[in-house]
Amino acid sequence: MMKQMNNYIDSMFYKEDRLLEEVVLSIKENGMPSISVSPSSGKLLTMLVSISGAKNVLEIGALGGYSGICLSRGFDKDGKLTSLELEEKYAQLALKNLTKAGYGNQVTYMTGPALQSLEHLVADKKRFDFFFIDADKGNYENYLEYCLRLAEPAALIVTDNVLAGGSVADESIKQKRYTELMKNFNEVVANHPRLESVLVPIGDGITISKVIK
Repeated sequence: MMKQMNNYIDSMFYKEDRLLEEVVLSIKENGMPSISVSPSSGKLLTMLVSISGAKNVLEIGALGGYSGICLSRGFDKDGKLTSLELEEKYAQLALKNLTKAGYGNQVTYMTGPALQSLEHLVADKKRFDFFFIDADKGNYENYLEYCLRLAEPAALIVTDNVLAGGSVADESIKQKRYTELMKNFNEVVANHPRLESVLVPIGDGITISKVIK
């Protein structure tokens, strides 16, 4: 059902985008996993950055730059994207694709374990008004807490893959290796005293959280 719903949403609201399609192709050609956000999820990221007026965006998980382009499309010439990526090879491809899209001078990549990069950002007293989490699921709760430490007042924290293919809500669906992790994460986000959140069933599920304290 999730696949059918997403196919319908993409067919209705997503227009052909040659640049993003080339990014998808470049990811495949480089032997990287095809796990970029869905087309409509990418469009939602662009809209959220634009609507919120975000100027400093932090992305945890770059892959080949698909979501980075979508995030960057939401801010103006003064916007900045900081992207954390474990693999140097992935970061290099992402930078190449962001540069091709016209955002090369607005993005900075930090490679290596994201928790280490986040600790450096905290030590440097960096602040961000928009966050996108799309990396290793086992650290989602840790990433969330770091985002809160780095957040400007009323910042948005957006998290991908929170439905785990629908398995968090339907036990008849084959459980993913991160199903239980996402169940626990969703409970944390839904009940966190510093967040006002909602889960949007688009792509593999996206949680949108506003920092309220």
